Amino acid sequence: MTAYDLAGLHLEEAGQGGPLVLCLHGIGSSSAAFVPQTGALAADHRVVAWDAPGYAKSADPERDLSLDDYADTAAEVIRARGTGAHVVGVSWGGVIALRLATRHPDLVASLTVADSTPGSGTSPEKAAAMRARVPELESLGPRAFAERRGPRLLSEEAPPELVRHVVDTMADSVRPSGYRQAAESMARTDLRGELAHVTAPTLVLCGEKDRITGPDASQVLAGGLHRTAYVIVKDAGHLANQEQPERFNAWLLSHLHIVTDTRTTKG
Repeated sequence: MTAYDLAGLHLEEAGQGGPLVLCLHGIGSSSAAFVPQTGALAADHRVVAWDAPGYAKSADPERDLSLDDYADTAAEVIRARGTGAHVVGVSWGGVIALRLATRHPDLVASLTVADSTPGSGTSPEKAAAMRARVPELESLGPRAFAERRGPRLLSEEAPPELVRHVVDTMADSVRPSGYRQAAESMARTDLRGELAHVTAPTLVLCGEKDRITGPDASQVLAGGLHRTAYVIVKDAGHLANQEQPERFNAWLLSHLHIVTDTRTTKG
């Protein structure tokens, strides 16, 4: 049993067969963030993208959730499908994915961690900045909050229609209760000491023009993991998977192909 009732969790699913891919979105988004990946993956994979607890179409948690609770909820999504999963996490979703890999290593076939970080608990300043987002959301409301924060998730060269899509997705996804718990889970987390315990092969991706977490944070992840490849996605901001989907998908599919072949050969 987990702290969150899976009956309230909204999942978007695509694909009829092949390896399972679980997609975990960032703190200001939803399953809609992975539409550019679903089309590329669904022909040969079963793709599941969640609306995290307290986001978009998912019910609010009945009590506060920790990072472990989010990871355990993701683990139950995988277990319900009777197999391990290749887990793709963007930003906050990448932090959840890494904790999932240390708490439930038997369920994680591989990781793809994009534009992520070891958490906001790596310094008091970062933790305070993360917590400060919550009163900002409460004061402005989801739409104005999204209008203020959304454009920075992309590079300055991003097309206006993509900026609008990102802003609309955030406005439709965030609610104060869910966002507060997500922000607190980030503010309390510093993964640097546990990266060496991740056994799953991991692809670390980062947008070249990421203005939120930036390449430095992704380099910390790549440097702390044992089985990893590190890639800069050219001409992409923080949401590299949406701003440069063809480049992102090419690296993701290559990673999945390599790790799947390796597992098949060993089997």
